[in-house]
Amino acid sequence: MADLIGVFGGTFDPPHVGHLILAEQARAEFRLKKILWVVSGIPPHKPNRNISPLDQRLAMVELAIEGNPDFEICRADIDRDPPYYAHGTLAWLKKRNQDQKYAYLMGGDSLRDLPTWDQPESLIAQCERIIVMQRPNAGFDIEAVLEQFPALRAKLVLLDVPRIEISGQVIRQRARSGGTYRYFVPESIYAYIEKHQLYR
Repeated sequence: MADLIGVFGGTFDPPHVGHLILAEQARAEFRLKKILWVVSGIPPHKPNRNISPLDQRLAMVELAIEGNPDFEICRADIDRDPPYYAHGTLAWLKKRNQDQKYAYLMGGDSLRDLPTWDQPESLIAQCERIIVMQRPNAGFDIEAVLEQFPALRAKLVLLDVPRIEISGQVIRQRARSGGTYRYFVPESIYAYIEKHQLYR
C-alpha cells in the first residue's frame, strides 16, 4: 500500500494520544505515504453536540502533529461547502489529484454504523482500501456489513491496535469537572486547553 495516502477524519475535540497512536500504527503497518487529518467543520452526524470552534480544533491538531512529516492537516471539510460527508471528502481530494489513491481510516464503531452513512457505496468506490481500527467494546457482526456492501470485501483491512480507552468525551468531562486528563493528550494540547479554559 506504499502508494496510498491515509485519510483520517474527525472533529478532534480534542485530538488525543489515542488518535496519534492509531494514525501512526496505520501509517507504519500499511506503509502509507502520509496521513491526512481531515478536521470536520460542522459534522452532520453531531448536529446537537456543542463542538469547540473550528479555529481552536485546528490549532490543537496542528500542535498534535507538529514535528511529524508524515502527518498533514487537510482542509477538505473546511474549504468546501457543507454537508461534510465522507464520500464528499474523497471526491474533493480526488478532484485535486486524480491519480492519487486513498485509504480511508475508520474505527470499528464507524464500520458498524456504515449502513447509516450518506452514500456509503460512493465512499467505498472512491477508496482503494478501508482500514478499520478496532476499538474496545465495538463488537458487531462484520460479515453482516460485508453482505450489505459486497464491494467492501475486497477493500477492507483490519488494523490490530493497542486497546486505548481514551476518548474526547472522557477528556471533555474531566476538564469540565476539574478532573485530571493530563497525558491523555500531548503536553502542548494540555497547555492549550488549560490556557483557553476549553470544556469548562
